Amino acid sequence: MIRGGPPPRKKQNAMRKTGIAKSAASRIFLCALAVALAGCLTDKPPEPAANTYPKNYKDEIIATLRQGVFAKNETTSVSNASVSEPVLQTTSNGQFYVTCVRYTAHGTAYGISASATRVGYFYGGHLNQLIETDKADCANAAYKPFPELDKVCAGTGCK
Repeated sequence: MIRGGPPPRKKQNAMRKTGIAKSAASRIFLCALAVALAGCLTDKPPEPAANTYPKNYKDEIIATLRQGVFAKNETTSVSNASVSEPVLQTTSNGQFYVTCVRYTAHGTAYGISASATRVGYFYGGHLNQLIETDKADCANAAYKPFPELDKVCAGTGCK
């Protein structure tokens, strides 16, 4: 064997196989890393905290009543409105802010007036549900006047 010459053919093949294996392992690692990082990149916004205090709860209650309930029932005006501050309450689905609203709705159909009590459930700081309830669900609510709802004009003669 000559010193300084090329290595024997068996040694060359072994070195070539080792280099290929290292190259393949590097490629597999880089692909796995790319897939893992791609999972971090998403267009989906982060999920809000379920029990965030609803800062604009009165505005959201008014908008929900005006667009849904009052429009369906032909409500023209509201009186005796009151609302409770949102309180953190434990339900079967976790802890959420809950508020109670009561009011007297006046409609155009035959001059009918009706009292209503509704409970509002908030998720992520926003009104999720505002449903009619019996008074037992809101029996312990600390109501305070809700003049913003009293001023709502929902009829066709409103400006």
